[in-house]
Amino acid sequence: MSFQKITPRKIYEEIAEQLKAHILDGGWKSGDRLPSTKELSEQFQVGRSTMREALSALKAMGLIEIRHGDGCFVRSVEAGDVRMPEFDTRLLSRDAIFELLEARIALEVSNASLAARRRTEADLSAFRELLKSMRERLGDESFGETSDLAFHRLLAEAAHNTILVRLLETIASQLEAAIKEARRIQLYGNEQVAQRLLEEHEAIFSAIERQDAAEAEARMRAHLAHVEGALRSHFAVGDRVE
Repeated sequence: MSFQKITPRKIYEEIAEQLKAHILDGGWKSGDRLPSTKELSEQFQVGRSTMREALSALKAMGLIEIRHGDGCFVRSVEAGDVRMPEFDTRLLSRDAIFELLEARIALEVSNASLAARRRTEADLSAFRELLKSMRERLGDESFGETSDLAFHRLLAEAAHNTILVRLLETIASQLEAAIKEARRIQLYGNEQVAQRLLEEHEAIFSAIERQDAAEAEARMRAHLAHVEGALRSHFAVGDRVE
């Protein structure tokens, strides 16, 4: 019998889950300002660096925005936001997971093309800063996951279409909840694979920087095909996500 590696969750991930649940339960509403990093650190009895990582994870999920010098705010929900039905991710079949992934691929390939045509210098600066951090922290599984989500959200924002951003947040959050452990084991638990993923992200950015829409589409499609292949390998046995 073969067993898969068990990856313990880090403290900041546990904190992020609690904060996420508080937001989704209506404890903090759209537009609300969260307590300061200092206050939250004291409540959870952790260091500020740990709390900052938890808040960064919430930002990557699209739940909050961090305004430097002003604090963290629950993202505003505007009229006309596109919502999808919530799934019980614990019960999703393999087919449902890959349908979600197929939807994400279609959306992200489109986002890449639009981002290549519409990106601003501010968008490029944000990409460069994130990719720099990804290079410096290559091999850090938890940061790899968080920064991957952040990269794809930056790309959606660079398309400058708020509906596409909301669609990505909805699809990605449900997909990530369903495949979190598989994703970590298959993609970020292997340094060689993590290096390849970084190179794929850099290739996507390069095409966007050059405003080559066709190349951005092709690079995104190849990147997500790689991710899909790794996940299909993980779910080769069994019909449900355990």
